[in-house]
Formats: sequence, structure tokens, C-alpha cells
Amino acid sequence: MKFIIEHLEKHFEKKEVLKDIDFTFEEGRIYGLLGRNGAGKTTLFNCINRDIKSDGGCFYLEEDGERQEVKPEDIGYVLSTPTVPEFLTGREFLKFFLDINADSVDKLKSMDEYFDLMSIAPEDRDKLMKDYSHGMKNKMQMLVNIIADPKILLLDEPLTSLDVVVAEEMKQLLRSLKGGRITIFSTHIMDLALDLCDVIVLLSRGELEVVEKSNLDSREFKDKIIAALKEEDHV
Repeated sequence: MKFIIEHLEKHFEKKEVLKDIDFTFEEGRIYGLLGRNGAGKTTLFNCINRDIKSDGGCFYLEEDGERQEVKPEDIGYVLSTPTVPEFLTGREFLKFFLDINADSVDKLKSMDEYFDLMSIAPEDRDKLMKDYSHGMKNKMQMLVNIIADPKILLLDEPLTSLDVVVAEEMKQLLRSLKGGRITIFSTHIMDLALDLCDVIVLLSRGELEVVEKSNLDSREFKDKIIAALKEEDHV
């Protein structure tokens, strides 16, 4: 399976945020979308998720050589600021999600097994989510997206504000679940991208550029990334 973007463009008034983007993502890999704050990472995700309308281009899935439209259920989107119904407990929210998606979700585990998957402690499962920490809310948002099993998983800086233990748990989970889907992980932190991702994709000056994995640990690669990102200041 491939996710193919062709000639995607987006501008806001005179500012061209995405410039004629062509790129192909392949399943089974975690792609690190690396760029400075304001480079257009969230704009790209919002175009893919159709939260905003692009100004040109298209994108589609290719499976077994056949082109397919990207449907809403094909995309999971984990926001940097988690959005959960705080008036529900974690268990109530999970039950509600499983019930309303009963026709499309394979319920392979009990609710407690799902909580175990995300390392959510038993004493937290029946708390109101308004009392959850940022990291706990993020885990719940990640959990429902994993259960939905989308073909494309968009992660918009989900680890940036988490403590070191929760962030490491999330990284291990993402590595274990990358098979059979396309995962695109947005971040502005280079070391995080290098640690988690199989492929680094640089978003700079509205364009995407892939960096080969063999170069990821080289000083030349890091110098190239820093130089490219510095050029954003002059655009």
C-alpha cells in the first residue's frame, strides 16, 4: 500500500505554505515529518484530513496497483493538544467509541486489555477525563485511533509535551504497530525524529525532501537539516 501526494498546494493570502508537493509514503514505515514551527506541518495534515481545502493537487491510496480515494475512515489524526470529552470517564469514553463504531471496528480485546495496551493504570480507568494529565488524555486519543486501525495515521507532535516515561511508552507502541499502515509523525525536534522514525522527510520552504536512512546519524546530515531549516528565516 502506498499513499501518494501529487502537486499539493496551499497558500494563505500571499504566503505559499505548501508548494507543488509530490511525495509517496509506503506502508510499514514511520515517516518523520521534520520542520520548524510554522513550516506547514499541521497545514499539510489538515489538507490530508480535509479539515481545510487545498488550493491544488490531489492525493490517493494505491493498493495492488489500483488507485483508491482516501476515505475519512482511512485516516487517523492525533492532535498535539488532545481533545477528549472530559465529562466522561476513560472507560465510558472507550465503551462509547467501541459502541458507535461496532460495525467497523473489530473488538479483539476487552476494555481492560485496551487500557493495558496503553499502560493506563486500573485506578485511572474510571476517573473523569477532566482529571487526566495531558499525557493521559493523549494516550486516550491515541488509543481510539489505534483501535480504528486507519490505513494512514497522522501524528501531529503528540510526544512534545509528555514526560520521559510516557513518551518512551508511546514510542515503543508506535514501533510495534507500524506494520500494515502508513505512519506520519510530525515534529520540530530532530533527535526525536532520529530516534523513532524509519524515514526523515524535511518540510522546508513549502517542499518535501526525503533523507536516506543511511545518512541519519552523520554530521553532514544534521548540518544539512540545520542549514535548510535556517533558510526558513529568509523566506
